[in-house]
Amino acid sequence: MVQRAHKIRLDPNNVQATALSRAAGVARFAYNWALAQWQEQYQAHKDDPSKPRPSQYALRKQLNSIKRSEFPWMLESTKCAPQEAIIALGGAFDNFFAGRARHPTFKKRGRHDSFKLSSGNFRIDGARIHIPKVGWVRMREPLRYVDAKQVSVTVSRQADRWFASVQCDLANPAGLVPSGVDDHRSCGGSSPTADAVGVDVGVREFVVSDGTRHPVPRSLRKAQRQLKRAQQSLSRKDKGSNNRRKAKAKVARLHARVVDVRADWLHKLTSNLIADNNRVVVEDLNVAGMMSNHHLAMSITDASFGEFRRQLAYKAEGRGRTLVVADRWFPSSKLCSACGVKTKRPMRLDVRTWTCETCGTQHDRDLNAARNLAAYDPAVSSTVAARGELLTSGVPAPVGAGTSSRLVEPGIRHQTRHEPV
Repeated sequence: MVQRAHKIRLDPNNVQATALSRAAGVARFAYNWALAQWQEQYQAHKDDPSKPRPSQYALRKQLNSIKRSEFPWMLESTKCAPQEAIIALGGAFDNFFAGRARHPTFKKRGRHDSFKLSSGNFRIDGARIHIPKVGWVRMREPLRYVDAKQVSVTVSRQADRWFASVQCDLANPAGLVPSGVDDHRSCGGSSPTADAVGVDVGVREFVVSDGTRHPVPRSLRKAQRQLKRAQQSLSRKDKGSNNRRKAKAKVARLHARVVDVRADWLHKLTSNLIADNNRVVVEDLNVAGMMSNHHLAMSITDASFGEFRRQLAYKAEGRGRTLVVADRWFPSSKLCSACGVKTKRPMRLDVRTWTCETCGTQHDRDLNAARNLAAYDPAVSSTVAARGELLTSGVPAPVGAGTSSRLVEPGIRHQTRHEPV
């Protein structure tokens, strides 16, 4: 059983949009109220261990007991909005105590406005969804997973648009139609046209080993001028005025367009790569370290290296393909894809073409790296020594050398394997 979500844009009227906003406000208030209560009760437990520790179940029960008398306006929205918000807070504290996330913070109005509905509290009929206390709301498209079990739906606002993300349980994810693929290639029984492909990611373009180049749309950089003017206009508006509200909505719409352009490009690229190839190989880039370079940080953010790999991972699982993440120290740019010899010349970022000293082949830097990634085999083709030298198979490695590769098989998460030599 695998979970998949289908995010669909809603088309509410003015009355429904007001009701959706009210429900999101109820969820935000319940989350903040529960967080304040959690901190207070936890401090009381530390001072007096005989007092119970806070829990999301106890806070939900406490809110239900006082809701009608202290917060009667909550009854105007669905009961799931506050209850699911407190459940989410409990999950946030679980992640915090497990070391997976930071301490939960209070939510601010207008940022990530959303609420969640559990199974049985919503209905989907074709291209419309029924939300309690709101009614039937039109959707821009019908649900993709028609026969799947609908687990929950999260209604969220982005700029001035509302979306419903429907979470479904799928018994057989293999062969699903990923979004962004042309109809003639998106049928579940389609077979890939290539066995393996390597992808060299960059801030200007993604280069595939077959020679195809996919220029990065760089939507954020292109929108910088408009964003600058819109944010300057926003800063001059009086707080609380209608003009400030309109200016804020304009800035939000510009950011939403940047996100949409980037997401559209990424989904189409990753879906086509997975549909056309049995095996996709990408580099294990240190994105966090690269982001520390303020000259490249914006370009790396705009290219979305991490999101690119995340989409490849779950789409490979759904299609039954294999995603291989090459070792971080694999010298894909310095290896000659024709003879396999590693060049000793320095390979600065401004070097876009180079010639192999052994066989004389002239290489385009990015295309050569993509071809080396396509031929990458973590178990056979190469061994990476501890000092970073590449030793071809058949040559004994020095003591202490080893391989470090990351292989993602269908249905298996990333796993690191260390093999002593």
